[in-house]
Amino acid sequence: MDSAAPKGSFGRHRKIMPFEPGSIEELREGSRQKAASLNQHVLGYGAQAEAEWAAAGIAAPDLPAMRKYRLERIRAELKRRGYAGALLYDPVNIRYATDSTNMQLWVAHNPTRHCFVATDGPVVLFDYFSCEHLSDHSGVVDEVRPAVSWMYLYGGELTEQKVRCWAAGIADLVTEHGGGNNRVAVDHLNPEGVEELARLGVSIGNGEAVMENARLIKSPDEILAMRRAIVACEAAMGEMEQALKPGISENELWAELHRGNIARGGEWIETRLLASGPRTNPWFQECSSRLIEAGDLVAFDTDLIGPYGFCADLSRTWLCGDAKPSNEQRGLFRMAAEQIEHNTQLMQPGISFRDLVERSAVPPGDCFPTRYGVLYHGVGLADEYPTLPHASDWTPDTPDGVLEPGMVLCVESYIGRLGAREGVKIEEQILITETGNEQLSTYPLDARLLG
Repeated sequence: MDSAAPKGSFGRHRKIMPFEPGSIEELREGSRQKAASLNQHVLGYGAQAEAEWAAAGIAAPDLPAMRKYRLERIRAELKRRGYAGALLYDPVNIRYATDSTNMQLWVAHNPTRHCFVATDGPVVLFDYFSCEHLSDHSGVVDEVRPAVSWMYLYGGELTEQKVRCWAAGIADLVTEHGGGNNRVAVDHLNPEGVEELARLGVSIGNGEAVMENARLIKSPDEILAMRRAIVACEAAMGEMEQALKPGISENELWAELHRGNIARGGEWIETRLLASGPRTNPWFQECSSRLIEAGDLVAFDTDLIGPYGFCADLSRTWLCGDAKPSNEQRGLFRMAAEQIEHNTQLMQPGISFRDLVERSAVPPGDCFPTRYGVLYHGVGLADEYPTLPHASDWTPDTPDGVLEPGMVLCVESYIGRLGAREGVKIEEQILITETGNEQLSTYPLDARLLG
């Protein structure tokens, strides 16, 4: 033991503070600038992803233009509904408003990050401790403040005090930038926050309605970013299909999709929907340790949040091994493929949601009880509005609307006979255009099952 080591030091070499008194702010700013210059969104998605996008002929989106477009969409919706601003906690909504990220899955269930978008005023991001650098690239965040988190993890039985501190900051922003309007749209908020804001004279409205309608129509740059996310997803799907051999477990196969997504700068996968053989019927079995056998159907739903934060929501069903598919497997697959083809052709601008589902093909009688829960749903940074059920499931509280150019929807099919061994899942991602639609997903269907 080195007896010369200073008392109370950690290890042999005592670290010297790398600054003189009074220089801490200069060092803090330098640290922030360094971190901002190395932000993942600044560094981009890497050579592999860029090469695949170049091969696919997909240009890079104009991100500053995309961010400006999104803020304009939010503010137009706020004005239309008479709000002074929006208070956002959903990390997907914060991504839409600021194009910045921070521990997306963690903050989805730990409310430690939020954003205030004034209808006429600044965008103020309340971020996790010492995270100011995470939004410096965006060009749309006017100010970053430390978030006051009042979840029980931090506040315990003193949560009420933290709520008061948090609400005072929000109320001050509303007073300063609301022009006398005290109505704020909020996407997610616990009751304590609603009550404290009300005590301070701030009324709360439905922020989900604001954000879902803002996100509904995609700009050309958003479509470019989505195309790139789909190319990345489908490249990972190709690696996944190459790995599909008898004896691999469902979990091991699903891990290939995760690996491929992350390698290309993607972000996360929202579900674990992969099943094989008898686990494909009924649907919604999450992947397991089951070993996939030769001749099994393997069905999955990507639910993948890829590059640029865009969702690639595709489903495929493959046959494992070299054996020929059974007549039953081919029959189920053809029904699913034909349903998708018919329903995609119906997706035209100007058609109402109700008319679309009324005219849609549905599974036959022995497969109808196991039908997928929806025929179509919106998609963007995640699954989005609208969600369109089967006509028989339409109820008085199902919202109607009209397909418009710039909307992107997924068309779904699940075909499996009630009580039978296997089922087939197919899903495609479709852009509504001025003259019709364009299928954005391109991964081929299993030719052996189509035959």
